[in-house]
Amino acid sequence: MTPDLGKPVVSVAELRNLIPDPHPHMKQKSIAVIDEETRRFLSFSTYFLLATVSADGRLDVSPRGEKPGGVLVLDERHIAFGDRPGNRRIDSFQNIVERPSVGMLFLVPGYRETVRLNGRATIVRDAPFLADLPGSRLEVDQATSPRLATVVEVEEMFLHCGQAPTRGGLWKPDTWAASENLPTVKDIFYSQSAYWPEPLPGVEKRYPAV
Repeated sequence: MTPDLGKPVVSVAELRNLIPDPHPHMKQKSIAVIDEETRRFLSFSTYFLLATVSADGRLDVSPRGEKPGGVLVLDERHIAFGDRPGNRRIDSFQNIVERPSVGMLFLVPGYRETVRLNGRATIVRDAPFLADLPGSRLEVDQATSPRLATVVEVEEMFLHCGQAPTRGGLWKPDTWAASENLPTVKDIFYSQSAYWPEPLPGVEKRYPAV
């Protein structure tokens, strides 16, 4: 049985009847360049989210983690970050090749405010700055540069207020859920695998049941 999903909002005019216009400062705070203080903020950002969209309109948000300096500011309009070890699904890469528009949200641990960036991305190889990016292999091999990087041309950038991290207690350990009440990775993995089209060989070996 489908739950009651409420009445859909179908127009911007209807939205504006429900939500007042933003303060003029909020309307004009978006810029298309990387200012000096935002450059410094990005140099400390160790975690960001990358939103992409596929050719058929499917959205994807991918988490990215780096040491400080893992996001390079190439000039006032471009940033770059390297490919890192992962699941090799290449969802973000494929989406960028099909549709270059991306959205990004940068966090600095302990810092309430975030930086939002919208722009156009390109996957590059053989770029001179690859040697300045952290290696794409395990951290023990620091001399290895990534084979690929993503370059993003800034179209829109602005500071986002810290209300959401504050409400969510993001940097307040005393508000975090008790670990014994959280599902483990194995719990989630096996719960989701029940909906796979067919079982995959080797799953039990990689994620042995508890």
